[in-house]
Formats: sequence, structure tokens, C-alpha cells
Amino acid sequence: MEYRNKIEDIMLEGKSAITLGKFDGVHAGHQKLIHKVTEKKKEGFQSVLFTFDKPVGAFLREFDIAVLLTKEERKKILGQYSLDYVIECEFTKEFAHMEAEAFIEEILVKRLKVGYIAVGPDCTFGYQAKGSYRMLQQFGKEYGFEVEVVDKLTYEGSEISSTRIRKSIEAGKIEEARDMLGYPYPVIGEVVHGKKLGRTLGMPTTNLVPPEEKLLPPYGVYATQIVIDGKCYKGVTNIGSKPTVSEELLRGVETYIFDYEDDLYGKIIEIDLLWYERPELKFDSVETLKEKMEQDILIVRKYFIDNPL
Repeated sequence: MEYRNKIEDIMLEGKSAITLGKFDGVHAGHQKLIHKVTEKKKEGFQSVLFTFDKPVGAFLREFDIAVLLTKEERKKILGQYSLDYVIECEFTKEFAHMEAEAFIEEILVKRLKVGYIAVGPDCTFGYQAKGSYRMLQQFGKEYGFEVEVVDKLTYEGSEISSTRIRKSIEAGKIEEARDMLGYPYPVIGEVVHGKKLGRTLGMPTTNLVPPEEKLLPPYGVYATQIVIDGKCYKGVTNIGSKPTVSEELLRGVETYIFDYEDDLYGKIIEIDLLWYERPELKFDSVETLKEKMEQDILIVRKYFIDNPL
């Protein structure tokens, strides 16, 4: 997979199969679109996913919300598919003001040599979101490319969408979000030094500080899968500000990894959220905190017995 963020850096040879959208979350519905274009490789097409980089500033309000996946997390998820190109185009003011017709002619036709494009029924693009699948179909007749409008997937009777998944995560419905995403909700980051309180309590933990733009679920304790150098471990994670031992309001992701003792400082790891156990609490003493942490570990270990990975 070739990863590009500047459209001027790419000029394809031969026909391409393209899917177009925001892909915030790369959820099960997005995956359906991706499979449509990767299947076209059997017919000799190059498979392309075209999406947008989050812009700096607030000139487009819809981007000012927390993201399901950071750029690094989305890139990792997309790397699991047999896409030839992922284009995460810089969403500059100039690009935001490109007319939909110009986007089709200058980018899809001229640069990407579109022969097939798969989009959802609510696809919009171009200045003031005037572009639609109907416009693509109109230009497809002129320039000779096929447009497939792919129906949205549903979950429990309603359409899967990034907005719906976001609401599930904000409500702590982690398992529901996982079903719609098609994978556990991840938090990826570098392990940093903490206060080392867990180590003094006999439960050494790893600490991540998630990017500011990353959407986190309610503060609390979660059963998690931890991915380190491609290998999976089980653990219990606290998301929050640790009110028993700190008055700071900085949010953090602190994890006790079962049966793991190696030094992880400076390493990039992935924390996959699987199940919400309880909310974050403030205890009267460190001793009471330790007792509750020990209970959390027992409860989460039982979760993994009942729900093997």
C-alpha cells in the first residue's frame, strides 16, 4: 500500500477502482466499500481509497469534533486491506473551495484514471458539498467510468454511521461500538513515564497520553486487549485522571497487562477496549484503591474466561 497526502504527487497509469469518503472510524460500512474496490483488482484495476486529512483551524466546522481514529490509527487499520493507494488529501482552503465538477475532472479522471468508483448513497464532495453520486453517474457516462452506489449496512435495525458509533462510545457502550466497527475500539500511543504508583502497589502499569483529538469513552475501568509488537495480551485499563492520587485533570490511559513484565517506555502500543467494567472513582486512601484494583483484576480475568479472545 502506498500512502500519499498530496494529490499533486500522484498521477496513475491505467484504470483505477476508487472509493471516496471521510472514513472516520473505517467501520463495517466503510469496509464494504473497501472490499468493492479491492475486488476490482481481479479485473486489472488499481485499488484506491481517497479521503481527507483533518484540517488545521475551524474553517470547516464538521471537522472540529473528536475523531474515532487518529491519522496513525486509521493508517494502521487501512494497512490491513489490499489497497494499492491510500490518498489522505490535505484539506486546504483551496481544496475546500474546489467545485465538484473540477474534482471529478481534475482529480478522479485526470490524475487517478478512474474506471470504477464505489460510494455510499449519502456521498458528497466539492465546494458546498454539491457533488453527489448522481453527479458521478452523469460524468461517468461522459468519461466512461462505472459508478456503484453501495447500500449502507445496518445494525439492530438502524444504519451504521460514524455518528452513531461515536454516540455509543460516549455512552460507554463499547461492545456495541465494536460490533459496528467490526473491530475493538483502539487507543494507540507511546508509553510514557507515570507516577509509578502501580509498581509500588505490586501492579505495575503502562501509561499513554492520547492525542487531544482522540475520542475517549467515559472515564472508568475497562477490559482490554494490548497489542505489543504484533502480539496480543490481556489486561485491565483505567481511562481518566486518577482522582485518588492526583488533582490534575489530564486524561490518561493506564493499563495493567496480565503476565507481562518487560520495559515498554518509549514503545508504541495499542490498547483495544473490549468491555466497560465500572466508572472511575475517588477513594479515601491508597489502600482502598489497591483493594479495588485487585477486585478489578479478578473481575476482568473472569470476563476473559467467559469471553475468550
